[in-house]
Amino acid sequence: MDSKPQPFVSIVTPVYNTEKYIAECIESVLSQTYTNWEYIIVDNQSVDKTNEIAQYYAEKDKRIRVYNNENFLNMMQNWNHAISQISPKSKYFKVVHADDWLFPECIEKMVEVAEENPSVGIVGSYRLDENKVNLDGLPYPSHALPGHQVCRLILLHGLHLFGSPTSLLIRSDLALNREKFYNESNIQADTEVCFDILQNNDFGFVHQVLTFTRRHNETVSCFATELGTWRPAKLLILKKYGRIYLTEEEFDEVYKTAFNQYYRFLGLHLFRLRKKEFRQRRNEFYTYHKKALEDLGYPVYWGKLFKASLVVLYNHILSQLRIG
Repeated sequence: MDSKPQPFVSIVTPVYNTEKYIAECIESVLSQTYTNWEYIIVDNQSVDKTNEIAQYYAEKDKRIRVYNNENFLNMMQNWNHAISQISPKSKYFKVVHADDWLFPECIEKMVEVAEENPSVGIVGSYRLDENKVNLDGLPYPSHALPGHQVCRLILLHGLHLFGSPTSLLIRSDLALNREKFYNESNIQADTEVCFDILQNNDFGFVHQVLTFTRRHNETVSCFATELGTWRPAKLLILKKYGRIYLTEEEFDEVYKTAFNQYYRFLGLHLFRLRKKEFRQRRNEFYTYHKKALEDLGYPVYWGKLFKASLVVLYNHILSQLRIG
């Protein structure tokens, strides 16, 4: 890539009250070995020092601009609003969440794979997830696979390739041609959009650790883990895209397995939430999942839920007897 002009890259960070982390995030962008970029920071009416810190960096580097929302937006609306600010001149865009950061070679290596494989729409890599390296990669030394094949591997074998928005580089035309990049009704919209894009594009991969994801109690990921939001979201994605990537027989088997796993999860929490320390969260938990099932077109099957909770209780008793 040294012998030809670097494609223009739009980097986007939606922010809200992230004064603890935003400077580290911005510094990681400034430290990139790749230089032909713009950096758009979209502030969702922060009330801490986030905007002040962002403005400080914008005054130091003209490639950085800060956009202040006139009205407060919910998280997914703000993500979409931030992506809508990318330059129409950009060839690729990269989301970097405010509490994450990039290793210095991140954009250079991801763009290199995308440029070498014009059919690629999304590029991923390994990531440092707090203190663990994760995400499943492509078979080395392959740097690209057909999107259809990648999605089949994910649905059939549970591969974890996409990570979070920070983990990916995406071709800009795939966002600029959409009214809204993310489905605002799906908390796992970042995964859903990958399945949508890969219908007609390939997936690229860099065999290096290029991004850092932070885990803490303030993040959406912790909320998602506590409530298990990814489970109904997985069913939503399966229902929407499963038959595109799987045979009817494969789809029926995968969907049935995911649905049963979802009910076992609900059964576990029916058992756990009877305990005093969980009772105050019981209503929030079941209100969320009752709505999620309704959105999928199902009522709550109380008999199935009760049966699942009995299985959990039975396994719990067995484990206690073994310990005893």
